[in-house]
Parts: sequence; C-alpha cells; structure tokens
Amino acid sequence: MASHWNKSPLHDRLKRLAESIDALVERDEAQARRAIEIGEHRRRAACELFAICQRFARDVNEMLERTQLELDPPDFPPDSFREYDVNLIQIHVRGRVLQIEFQAPDTLISTEDFRVPYILEGAIRSFNQDLLDRNAVDERLLFFCFDRADTGWRYFDARTYQSGMLTEQYLITVMESIL
Repeated sequence: MASHWNKSPLHDRLKRLAESIDALVERDEAQARRAIEIGEHRRRAACELFAICQRFARDVNEMLERTQLELDPPDFPPDSFREYDVNLIQIHVRGRVLQIEFQAPDTLISTEDFRVPYILEGAIRSFNQDLLDRNAVDERLLFFCFDRADTGWRYFDARTYQSGMLTEQYLITVMESIL
C-alpha cells in the first residue's frame, strides 16, 4: 500500500503539506521567542523612561531650596512594568503635573501612530490648575522606537508636528510650560 502512495500526485501533496506543518512549528517557536525578546525590551524601555524622569527630578531637586519635585512612583523595578495594562509616572510640584502614561501597542511592533517602528506607546501630559479650569491639558505622544537608527523614547507633538528624543532637556521645556 505504501508504494501506491509514493508514486501518486496525492503523495506529493501530502509530503508538501507535512513539510508546511513542520515549518509551522519552527515559525511558531520563532514567534514565541520574538515575543519574549520584545517583552524584555519593553521592560528595559519602561525602566529607561523612569530613569530619565528620576534624573530630571533629582537634578532639579538638588537646586531647589523651598520645595521638591515629587516622583511617583518613587522607584520602578523591571517587574513593576505591566505589559498588558497602562503604566503611569508622575512628576509634580505645587499643583503642576507632568503625567506620563504608556503601554504596549496591540501588536509586538507597530507603525500605526508613528512612522518609526515602536514597541511602547503613550503620552506625556502637562497641566496646572489654570489649564484644568479651562479644560485644557497639553499632550504630546510618546513612543519607544525600536529601530536600528532610532531606538529610544521619542515624543511627537501632533499640533506642531515636532518630534525628537525624550530627554531631561525636553522635560525642562515641558515643565517650564506649566509654571
């Protein structure tokens, strides 16, 4: 009976089907490894964002005499990153707030809202009581770009189309806008 299958067109199709199924296993395993790798990059990126905020708050606080910037949360170990939920970092002083919210996009790597591939997305919002009284909150989009030439946290201001790297210098600019 086996010799009948070996010589028929059906045998050739069955063989191709079996090879395709075997290749599926390899592709699925590669995808699972890629998802784990992206998850690790996301945790490191979240910690990097917190480190930028922490350096900013520390550097400003070293120069303040009468008050302090508050950083919430006060620390951000890698296991505090919530991959399937919203993450929040706030820097505030006397009713002036920088609020950074970020999360993973629906796909491992996305270009839906920004031209450079990214693995985390979010926003940096800045506000004070005057802005809240006018129902206004300044918002810029944030992306952790995952591209060989552009890896790192980037902001994008949809009103002005300005974009750049998220740095302490940029946080100074945002904080100045709400003082």
